[in-house]
Amino acid sequence: MRKSLACLLVCALLPLVALADFDRGVAAHNRGDYATAYREFRAEAVGENASAQYNLGLMYADGQGVPKNMVWAYMWESLAAAQGNETARRNLGISERQMTREQIAEAQRLAAAFRPQAETSGTQQ
Repeated sequence: MRKSLACLLVCALLPLVALADFDRGVAAHNRGDYATAYREFRAEAVGENASAQYNLGLMYADGQGVPKNMVWAYMWESLAAAQGNETARRNLGISERQMTREQIAEAQRLAAAFRPQAETSGTQQ
């Protein structure tokens, strides 16, 4: 009985732990600590957190803590949009106006090749 209760408690709290990482990313971004924001958002984004993917896309689009890169911005925004993030979907059009057709095609290829990860390996942007 104790093990079942402990398991139930851990399972119920796991989403809160993930949310805390995203919240730390938001707090870091708001105070201008883009390196920490990037790490927190990236860890959540590779695990398919659409809000983290969108925020990571914005960081690439604005060059906040990372070199400005519209291909990576578009890739992360498209992944978020594919999960139903409407703001990301609307931003795709804004990003497209700043990109060549070749850049858009590369971003779409990267998004199609994306595979969620339990933890970061450092190989994907």
